[in-house]
Amino acid sequence: MPVSVSKLQQQLMSKIDTDDLVEVEKVERYISLVKLNKKLDKDIKRDGATVITENGPQRFVKSHPAVNDKIKVSAQLLAIERTFNFVNEGTHSPSGEDEFSEDDLI
Repeated sequence: MPVSVSKLQQQLMSKIDTDDLVEVEKVERYISLVKLNKKLDKDIKRDGATVITENGPQRFVKSHPAVNDKIKVSAQLLAIERTFNFVNEGTHSPSGEDEFSEDDLI
């Protein structure tokens, strides 16, 4: 089942501190790369994974240029994923200090 880009963006935005503009920018760049990746998928599906290049009497079968681009985009997506600072709901307070109650001691 294809992932909805808008739902992915909503999920990522819900997991970061939206007051941190660097994190918001990372989400925007990530979503832009996801959209590009989907377009590359469409191009490969339309044209096939290989293309034939003709140069005069010579014919070459080469991988679709989008395949190499997908590899680069995937590497960029992974790099951004590694740098996300997700806010763990329910495990830490927004100030970063843990809050405990007497019930936690039981």
